[in-house]
Parts: sequence; structure tokens; C-alpha cells
Amino acid sequence: MKEGFNIIETLTLQTDFQSLVDVENLVEKVCQTLGVQEDMFGNVLIAVTEAVNNAICHGNNQNNALSIEVAVADSIDSFCFKIKDQGNGFDYNNLPDPTAPENILKENGRGIYLMKNLSDEVTFNELGNEVIIYFSK
Repeated sequence: MKEGFNIIETLTLQTDFQSLVDVENLVEKVCQTLGVQEDMFGNVLIAVTEAVNNAICHGNNQNNALSIEVAVADSIDSFCFKIKDQGNGFDYNNLPDPTAPENILKENGRGIYLMKNLSDEVTFNELGNEVIIYFSK
């Protein structure tokens, strides 16, 4: 996480799609607390739930014995969500382009693309099992 951010919320989730309800509640609470503009709320909600969904499906491979850590941090003009799973990570530098003709009809493969297009910045740790999604206030 970048310098100047202070953690304001943390949440440990089970590797279960029911956990997405907790994520939605967290996003709503954080956006209200930080005074995030209503038109930005949808972007934050979609980007963060995509990240948690990826952690459930791909990171932890739907293994209920594993958990997902979510942290929210705030700075003067930005805030971020950090999502970390207990999986082996992935090579985030070599993702197929979901807008390429051969991928356009595929049902999956758009999560990270969405996260990058709905936020100000998306970073991964070296292993690829932690993503931080940054938003301007």
C-alpha cells in the first residue's frame, strides 16, 4: 500500500460466495463514511466485488478452509481496498486481452479489466495473491 494511507476497516471473509454480501455492506459503509460521491459508488462496488470474486474462484479455488483478508485504507484525497487470498497467486503481467476478437465471447476473463477501468489504479504484490484498488475521493 502506498505511503500516506491509514487502515480504517478490516474484514476476514470465508471463501464462499455468500461473503460477497459482507463485501457489499463494507463498500456501502466506507463510501458513506468517506463521503464518496454517489455516482462513484457503483464503480467501487463492482471493482471490489470483482476482486473478492477472483479471490474466491481463482485465488483460493473455492476452498472453504482458506480465507480472504480485506482492508480499507484512507488518505487525504484517495482511498483503497486491499484484497488478499491464500492462494498461490498468478502472473498478472500476462493476461489475455478480453477485448481481443478471440476473447470477446468468452464468459470470463474480464474481472481485472473491469477493476482497472473502474478505478484510478490497480496494483498486485509480486506473488499475485494480493490486489490493491485505488480510488480518488
